[in-house]
Amino acid sequence: MTSTPDFAAYIASLPRVLAGAAALFRDAEGRVLLVEPNYREGWTLPGGTIESDDGETPRQGAHRETLEEIGLDREIGRLLALDWVYRPGLPPLVAYLYDGGVLPEDDFKAIRLQEEELLSWRLVAPEDVLEYLPGALGHRVLAALDVLAAGSGTVELENGHRVG
Repeated sequence: MTSTPDFAAYIASLPRVLAGAAALFRDAEGRVLLVEPNYREGWTLPGGTIESDDGETPRQGAHRETLEEIGLDREIGRLLALDWVYRPGLPPLVAYLYDGGVLPEDDFKAIRLQEEELLSWRLVAPEDVLEYLPGALGHRVLAALDVLAAGSGTVELENGHRVG
């Protein structure tokens, strides 16, 4: 399909939204795998920006980022949480959080950090998540853990808080 100049101008005039995808990996004790980026303060989950120019889907983005960042080539599970995050001065973010599953001990030993982006990794108990992940991301993780405990479903969030 070719675009007419008016349609192309219309598309160019629309607001932009960023999209990111991450995977929620846990150990047998229920602790959450977090990674420490070198490009900003704090901790995050394995994941990142979806490369939409290449036609990448959110699930594919979560898989690619997991492979790139921690060296694990694992199947990405179901969507646990979808979060609309407003950040003043930045484009809104649509954040997809997928189930990465419970990893066996050998997988943790096999983690190889992407040195260009990450300093370290750690496992964090659910009750400590907000200490490491303040704000929307921490609440998104806790909501996703609630979904996992319930055994089914997906949670819709706005800035990390349940809606609907």
